[in-house]
Amino acid sequence: MTQQHSTVLIIGGGAAGVSVANNMRRQNPTIGITLVEPSETHYYQPGFTIVGGGAYTLAQTQRKEADLLHPSVNWLKDYADTFQPEANTVTLRSGDVIAYDYLVVCPGLQLDWHKIDGLRETLGKNQVCSNYSPETVEYTWECIQNIQSGTALFTQPPMPIKCAGAPQKIMYLAADRFRKKGILDKFAIEFCNAGPVLFGVPFFAKALAKVVADYGISTAFNHNLVAIDGDAKLATFEVTDSDGNKERVTKAFDMIHVTPPQSAPDFIKQSPLANAAGWVDINDKTMQHNRYPNIFGLGDAGSTANAKTAAAVRKQVPVVVDNILGLIDNKSVIEGYDGYGSCPLTTSLNTVMLAEFSYAGKVTPSFPWLDPRANRSIWWWGKTTGFPWLYWHIMIKGYRIDIPHLESYAKRFVSQE
Repeated sequence: MTQQHSTVLIIGGGAAGVSVANNMRRQNPTIGITLVEPSETHYYQPGFTIVGGGAYTLAQTQRKEADLLHPSVNWLKDYADTFQPEANTVTLRSGDVIAYDYLVVCPGLQLDWHKIDGLRETLGKNQVCSNYSPETVEYTWECIQNIQSGTALFTQPPMPIKCAGAPQKIMYLAADRFRKKGILDKFAIEFCNAGPVLFGVPFFAKALAKVVADYGISTAFNHNLVAIDGDAKLATFEVTDSDGNKERVTKAFDMIHVTPPQSAPDFIKQSPLANAAGWVDINDKTMQHNRYPNIFGLGDAGSTANAKTAAAVRKQVPVVVDNILGLIDNKSVIEGYDGYGSCPLTTSLNTVMLAEFSYAGKVTPSFPWLDPRANRSIWWWGKTTGFPWLYWHIMIKGYRIDIPHLESYAKRFVSQE
């Protein structure tokens, strides 16, 4: 066992971890930064939707982790195992102990495939697909290409999950593929959502309901997928009625896209950093840990009530970096994050509805002259070209770019509701 020390220790090398490391390096060229991340491949996860929809390749979503980090960042290819916040140390799976002055925790979340009985055994065959993993996303496109008719189910588990719009994004892309092939009328497409509504922000839910109707999609709310028999092509849902009573319903399918249940990583749940629900227990405006002032969290593993998206991470990164550098200079932490998140909802193979919102479902668009409910081709260009470029060349490299997003921008559109 060896022990190292770093001024700033970052757990997780995804969008949040790499962005914090590189952003902090740009703000301070000398501070010691160590990042713990076992994977050598970094994925642009927002691209998985359009990989599954056949408009992107998996290769376009990935880069080598080593090529993304500033060379002065000390990268440890290992797993964090346990946290000792009173001692300001983290123990790695290898047994090494890393001491820190400041800790940033952003390991992402975990996909709980095992919570759906039979899913692991059938995923990737029997027309059972999922965009939520790089190992499975290409099979989604294979399924959409091969199926010619029948029942296509698309599921959404209980919240929270990565990008709450993603389970229906792929449904719209599939429906548009079927329409362009002239076979949409040969399908019964159904959206089976464990939640009670189409989308958590009512302003956008009403607009999405029109998209659903246009494709002839049916919806089944309070339907939580709990088991799947791939060979028999049967999916079992736990259905909750208005009185809270539960019953199990089985639906036959010819294709099913499964969004797995998701939660904080087990090593976070079992740590002193977690809240009662297992997430890193942080202040929703400062990103500082609620019990340990030299610890910060951001990204999908955080307890904040924002949408778990890369757009949220982009807004959280400068708050974390500035607060740590401020503490080093004996300054007070600032409240710099308002819960902003963005969900580019792919409503067809050439249109996107750009949903932007902050805490409590406030609609906060960045482009006040455009109705955010509209399906626009410019945002399809953004989804496939512009946003990935900003991710790889601006956000991940540690540059800061801020386009104001204000609730006041949406007032004239919200008033039309």
